[in-house]
Amino acid sequence: MLLTPRPPAPRRRWLRAAVLTAASAGLVAAALPAADPLGIGDPLFPHLGNPGYDVLAYDIDLTYPGKNTEPLDAVTGIEAIATESLDRLNLDFTHGTVRSVRVNGAPAAYSTSGEDLVITPEERIERGDTLRISVTHTSDPSGPADTGGWVRTSDGLAMANQADAAHRVFPSNDHPADKAYFTFRVTAPSTLTAVANGLAVGRTEHGATTTWSYRTTHPMATELAQVSIGRSTVLHRTGPHGLPVRDVVPAADEKVLEPWLRKTPEQLEWMEGKIGPYPFENYGLVVADAETGFELETQTLSLFERRLFTDRRYPAWLVESVMVHELAHQWFGDSVSPRRWSDLWLNEGHASWYEALYADETAGKSLERRMKAAYGASDGWRAAGGPPAAPEPPSPGQKISLFRPVVYDGSALVLYALRQEIGTEAFEQLERRWVADHRDGTATTDDFAALAGEIAGRDLTAFFKAWLYGKKTPAMPGHPDWRSAPVTAAKPG
Repeated sequence: MLLTPRPPAPRRRWLRAAVLTAASAGLVAAALPAADPLGIGDPLFPHLGNPGYDVLAYDIDLTYPGKNTEPLDAVTGIEAIATESLDRLNLDFTHGTVRSVRVNGAPAAYSTSGEDLVITPEERIERGDTLRISVTHTSDPSGPADTGGWVRTSDGLAMANQADAAHRVFPSNDHPADKAYFTFRVTAPSTLTAVANGLAVGRTEHGATTTWSYRTTHPMATELAQVSIGRSTVLHRTGPHGLPVRDVVPAADEKVLEPWLRKTPEQLEWMEGKIGPYPFENYGLVVADAETGFELETQTLSLFERRLFTDRRYPAWLVESVMVHELAHQWFGDSVSPRRWSDLWLNEGHASWYEALYADETAGKSLERRMKAAYGASDGWRAAGGPPAAPEPPSPGQKISLFRPVVYDGSALVLYALRQEIGTEAFEQLERRWVADHRDGTATTDDFAALAGEIAGRDLTAFFKAWLYGKKTPAMPGHPDWRSAPVTAAKPG
């Protein structure tokens, strides 16, 4: 994610209680024994994710009614493996109506607790069992735009699920630690176009409606899911090594957007030259006619605001570097996902690093000058939001506040310091090894520090402890004259 350069609108906590009816046998949700919302213990989002099972695949069927203020009918299928014995299991889900739940073909009772859907199957689940869960539900795009999940555009919908909003769209184990394969089937009026992550695998016309099908060939975190529905044109081109590149744009904006979109293949080539092969089956941009306040690295299909490309106040070099920021995330954050949300600095720090490096190499915007400016602000950023690898939790009701300057340029500064510490050759080897060794998986800050030490041939524990967890910014290797500005007493919200 990259925030666009304007103050974000205040975010409000907004929770619509799900209206749950009987799954079968006349049972109503309220009659079930009380259950607590669970979580996997993420320090920043303690109730996100659920223990006891590992999701292998999602199969999501959505029917769009033609108005982006009305709920979509949906069926979410989940294939999982039980990692422990369970009498009941939790899914993350809110802001929709559940109509029925089945587990391994049999009706199951269900209730809600917080933002969890609590499912009680007819038979106890044993460790190692395969689970096939089917939830028939609605997916509601109404409500404030700043809560995440569905984004209402001028002609339809798109998704923005980071960091914890995928479960506002579909039931899931909504944490990047549990990646899975996805299949999407989207039925919409035939006047519209539906596109999702991955490759197109089918299109069936039913007269007034059309069903579009897509499937990922690499596992994906729930926060990276993308479905776009609207009066869109899909543009196709070819990237390095024959990579399919597709862009989804408002049909009326095809000509005005084309000068920007045709830059993607050369940006892909530039990134591959830095860190190795692109990790997925295809890439492209979905340009939404909506004001979100950010751009987002949804896997294989990054989400961008239309105004980034049409507002002439944004200089060309800035627009291009923002495009590279989201492209870099396909390696850092998407292919290699954070094990915990406190590992976010690995996502945003790397994306900001390559954004800045691209601006340096293609537009003469000095990387060193940017890092010196970041160094000057770094102590203030740490005081306001915590150090890079131990960020403070989001402000109450403002979950997007997790995305603070310290995880962007404050974390790119850590990478600059590391390059100064171990040398350019070792640093570049580290970057390539990191994305190759952890491709399609998850990894932690400790994993990165260990690999850096291995490549450098020495213990870097003290370096990473100071740079990633210290309240004050350490001295910059090679730049003893750099100074951090005094921290003011007032801390930004």
